[in-house]
Amino acid sequence: MASVQKEIIIDTDPVDVWAVVGDFTDGPVRMAPGFVTDSVLAEPGIRIATFADGTIVRERLIGIDDRTRRLAYSVIGDTMQPTHDNASMQVFAHGDGRSRFVWIHDVQPDDLADAMGAAMEHGLGVFKQTLESRR
Repeated sequence: MASVQKEIIIDTDPVDVWAVVGDFTDGPVRMAPGFVTDSVLAEPGIRIATFADGTIVRERLIGIDDRTRRLAYSVIGDTMQPTHDNASMQVFAHGDGRSRFVWIHDVQPDDLADAMGAAMEHGLGVFKQTLESRR
């Protein structure tokens, strides 16, 4: 199983970063507007996110922990169909009103890791710019 881990420092308070990340339904569009073009709750605990390149992912909520600022979910299908996926996003305080955002995907088949990692990297850049421009 391939594991992709990305992290970034965001010059925004962790409470404000978590307000976006912890929003399971609308969080993807709020994180990366323009990169993610739509995110809807298809049924309880299942969202469908649409990306600007036409990729559509169906994701199942595994859990949200407000105390640790951690969201876990799994890609379960649509145009991306891993045989296994487990993902988490977590926000940590990083001193002086800054945040460290950690995003991990464990995925099979392994050949999905490169494309997933590139999309995560791009999404993180948009996320950082989006939140920091609101300050």
